[in-house]
Amino acid sequence: MTQPFTKEHAKNIFYGGSVFFLLLFLNLAFNTAGSPPIRNWSEILDVTSEVGQKIILGKTIWDKYQCVGCHTLIGEGSYFAPELGNIYQRYNYNEENVKRFITSRPHNGVFSRRSMPDFNLTDKELEAIVEFFKYTSQIDTLDWPPNKEG
Repeated sequence: MTQPFTKEHAKNIFYGGSVFFLLLFLNLAFNTAGSPPIRNWSEILDVTSEVGQKIILGKTIWDKYQCVGCHTLIGEGSYFAPELGNIYQRYNYNEENVKRFITSRPHNGVFSRRSMPDFNLTDKELEAIVEFFKYTSQIDTLDWPPNKEG
């Protein structure tokens, strides 16, 4: 036979559930309050090589000019300008085409379209940012962006 659901049963469920979720909340709060894992570049790529140094310089340039304020990189950033995580594939794996794309973007004086500031990148900086894009193009993004144009 079944017993009727009483106030005592309801109180026990309420208090038990409250204690359970309080403990769960505290556990999640304390486990996320720690510092995030520190990413060590040497674990990701060979920082002693010339290519590794270019990639690091390219990421530094990306951060210095705050490119993420307009562009997305592997889906992260602003959607004002094109996705750049697949730019290397978009231009047929040709470094010169990517360089040409970057240097031809400033449209000074043309107000009817979005324009990128002219950062006057040196050849070394341009090579570094292209190497950074080449590196990011090798990341498995699970088919993101959904189309080639970004």
